Amino acid sequence: MIPDNGKQLFSLLYRGRKIARRYLVTNGFDGALTTIGLMTGFYISKTTDLGVAINACLGAAIALFVSGFSSAYLSETAERKKELQEMEQALLVDLKESDYGEASRYLPLFIALVNGLSPLLFSLFILSPLFLAYYGVEWPYSPFLLAIAIGLFCIFLLGVYLGKISRSFWLWAGLRTVFIAIVMVGIILLFDVGR
Repeated sequence: MIPDNGKQLFSLLYRGRKIARRYLVTNGFDGALTTIGLMTGFYISKTTDLGVAINACLGAAIALFVSGFSSAYLSETAERKKELQEMEQALLVDLKESDYGEASRYLPLFIALVNGLSPLLFSLFILSPLFLAYYGVEWPYSPFLLAIAIGLFCIFLLGVYLGKISRSFWLWAGLRTVFIAIVMVGIILLFDVGR
């Protein structure tokens, strides 16, 4: 049997894990879609300067990291402080030095790191063919096309993960997210101003 304060701590950590999982998927999806969009734009504009493409994509990935980290940290810190104050008022006890109070301080940092790192890491993984091509690796296809393929695979895996969470058929869940990415690529192709 978990003591009451242990139950509260466990409840907070469990809710934090669920929030972090949502942020992982949401911002990972954002990072992957943004990078696929950039890769598609560079490919249809027939860009050959890999350094420019890498710098532009790194700029977007770093911006997503900073935005994801800071927005999650600020909002989660405010939520945890409010929750802690409400609990202190209900119990008429100062909980700042308790396990619950410490979890309330560290949880926003954990959630913010997940929120910031997920788009950054997905973007870097998708960019790997460009990095390798920049350092001399020869690909049978355009590194932009390979990056798009890796991005679609990442999107598929995020869909599979969502299917696992919702206990739905994994293949359908993965294909549904890939369909969203393909529609986005189609829209970019439709508005190709370089034609």
